[in-house]
Amino acid sequence: GVELRADRPPSTLALEPRPPKFFGTFPYPYMNGLLHLGHAFSLSKLEFAAAFARLSGRRVLFPQAFHCTGMPIKACADKLTYEIETYGNPPVFPDADAVAAAKAVETAAADAAAAERDPAKFAGKKSKAVAKAGAGSTQWEIMRLSGVEPSDIPAFRDPAHWLAHFPPLARRDIAAMGCGVDWRRSFITTDANPAYDAFVRWQMNTLKAAGKIVKDKRLAVFSPKDGQPCADHDRASGEGVGPQEYALIKMKALELRGGLAALEGKGLDVFLMAATLRPETMYGQTNCWALPAGEYGAYAAPGGASAFVMCHRAARNLAWQGGLDCPLGEEPVPLATVTGQDLIGTPLSAPNAPHAAIYVLPLLTILMGKGTGIVTSVPSDSPDDWAALRDLKQKPALRSKFGVADDWVLPYEVIPIINVPGYGDAAAEKACLDLGVTSQNDAKKLAEAKAAVYLKGFTDGVLLVGPHAGAKVCDVKAVIKAELVAAGDAVRYAEPERAVVSRSGDECVVALTDQWYIVYGEDEWAAATR
Repeated sequence: GVELRADRPPSTLALEPRPPKFFGTFPYPYMNGLLHLGHAFSLSKLEFAAAFARLSGRRVLFPQAFHCTGMPIKACADKLTYEIETYGNPPVFPDADAVAAAKAVETAAADAAAAERDPAKFAGKKSKAVAKAGAGSTQWEIMRLSGVEPSDIPAFRDPAHWLAHFPPLARRDIAAMGCGVDWRRSFITTDANPAYDAFVRWQMNTLKAAGKIVKDKRLAVFSPKDGQPCADHDRASGEGVGPQEYALIKMKALELRGGLAALEGKGLDVFLMAATLRPETMYGQTNCWALPAGEYGAYAAPGGASAFVMCHRAARNLAWQGGLDCPLGEEPVPLATVTGQDLIGTPLSAPNAPHAAIYVLPLLTILMGKGTGIVTSVPSDSPDDWAALRDLKQKPALRSKFGVADDWVLPYEVIPIINVPGYGDAAAEKACLDLGVTSQNDAKKLAEAKAAVYLKGFTDGVLLVGPHAGAKVCDVKAVIKAELVAAGDAVRYAEPERAVVSRSGDECVVALTDQWYIVYGEDEWAAATR
């Protein structure tokens, strides 16, 4: 390239080579607190590169801006408001040690979940929220540790105050570090900055005009308290977690026991709803499981002619997906409540099961934080089910403890439904016997058995029964799920893969949202990017 030099008389105007450019950016740091050492470390890389380029004679542009959009500032302001309203101004907290201990437990749980998700990447790092918060266990303490005078802290109940307070401090610290930033180009995000807001609007309108933005109903992790989808940056825990879709198998109660007896005479069909990721195995059902100490409710299904039995957490998710007879966004209220012990012995009619009736039996390893708390049992292909059913068959004292009649369990045998190469027609039984599983409490060996048979059953397993006999499981799994839903024998249901908590402290659900999406995955963009 060449450059016209206008600093000489016209008679000497000449074309001279233009110095090369260097343009570097550091993602705008979020302004819900002071910058920390991680910012300094990352900024240093750009500062060194920009300084070297400048010394090398290049024209350098190093701008810096500050991020204020999204939920983190609003969540902090709301938390501070709550603390002042609840504990006074200044707040007197009931037990600071207990609050700190609770926070430590929460952080440890988040770290453990991260390690389980990806052990290779996890190195005991703090979350962004914890790193930003420092050692404070309350929002008031976090503000104090950030250098805010106690008399000034109440002003931070207004989110707009954060926008005025922290960006100048961030600029101060970046300048003190010696970074060669062109501060003429500094700004904050949000619609408090009309120019930036106009830029974002132009960007979205341009993409929409090009057909790159669409409106669609999709399942998304959602915070009912915040009234919006909860993206990664809006989460206190659960980063990277997405929706997990299940089929809820509708098992009709042929007799109403315990608290469900209150629904007698109301003209309702009552279904126990079992969440499954393996609808193709329903041909092998021998029984259903419930947690004896678990708490369940019967919730009105759409149309009001039937009721679905599940735990409340699952009902809350299903309600946000339009799957219950209540307005979207309203907390579902049960028609009746029961314990798992109340359900034991309930005869059920289960879709695709070879028996006219199967019974609800006790399972002590059910996790109420996953699925519906109701679990269908396929001992031919589930090691957990095989071990639990064997325990009940072999241990009369266990049956007696939970009031299980012999004829609810003893006549029911493993039903071969899938042939898995290397494991035969009863993969779960073979895997458990090979590993020496002794009971349903043998968690480590059962986990090994599941790892051994589940993936192989999906990729190489061949169905032995039903209209799709002879087909590979991987080819017909989705087809069988769709058939169950179309026949009214199952409903689609989703929940977060693991617990997600928003920065506002809300346990998130999966909601059917009607919103705009950028079509990042389209073929044209993917090809251009590659």
